[in-house]
Amino acid sequence: MADWEDIRHFLAVAQSGTLSGAARSLRVDHATVSRRLAALEAALDVRLVDRLPRSCRLTAIGRQVLEQALAMEAGAHGIARLAKAAHAPLVGRVGLSAPPVLVTHVLAGQLTRFRAAYPDIRLSLSAEAQQVSLSRREADVALRLVRPNEAGSVTRKLGTMAFGLYAHRAYAHLDAPEKWQFIAYDQHFADMPQQSWLLGIAGERPVVCELTHSSEHLIAARAGVGVAGLPCFLGEPDRDLVRIRKDVPPFARDIWLAVHRDLRKAPAVRAVMDFVAGVIAENRDLSIG
Repeated sequence: MADWEDIRHFLAVAQSGTLSGAARSLRVDHATVSRRLAALEAALDVRLVDRLPRSCRLTAIGRQVLEQALAMEAGAHGIARLAKAAHAPLVGRVGLSAPPVLVTHVLAGQLTRFRAAYPDIRLSLSAEAQQVSLSRREADVALRLVRPNEAGSVTRKLGTMAFGLYAHRAYAHLDAPEKWQFIAYDQHFADMPQQSWLLGIAGERPVVCELTHSSEHLIAARAGVGVAGLPCFLGEPDRDLVRIRKDVPPFARDIWLAVHRDLRKAPAVRAVMDFVAGVIAENRDLSIG
């Protein structure tokens, strides 16, 4: 059976992309990381990482093992939280700001689970597309698709939200790309990266409607209105939609967690941060980039 410490070192390598980066994050030397990684590969009898001159790249089996390792890490954190809560129950109100698509389709559905784990924490979950100020206490914790750069904040990359083109499987022009009509964002979000990506694909082809949020794009695509650029974690499990893969350039947005450094060790805030990180890690379509 694989040693958890070996797995923990593998996770650090996968997340940092280098042995030296993993060593820094774990506060150990380079040789320890290399030895732990080799021990895990020997125990599993597979090569998990291709060691390149300046980086480490996961093999195909390495990417699959990463998914399981992330789930193990989330479980380990859960055990630690339960033990800590048994000695000192966590209490207080914590404000969490996140993009609407993540609030609606990822976080809101986990509130019952959060409540069961932390009955004395009052989580205030706010769906906001714009960045909030942690310094002004507009939120205690923020989940963002752009790396926050506010002075005093501490950030961590949690995952990557990949996008794809989707249409209803009965869309009239599914097999005629020249006739595609597109569902775009309205002018309030004209500067979003996914809007530029979508309009670049559309080119001279028409935009049939403009909507504000990804959830609305999903509904319009389901209704057969046109072709939408959706986060893959929304499009892939939807049986009414098909993903259009022809000549579509890849596009993704990173998911960042931010907290003010003065709050990062507060028990209730820490619990919310760990919970959010675990929820993101468990979603296979919000993989670490």
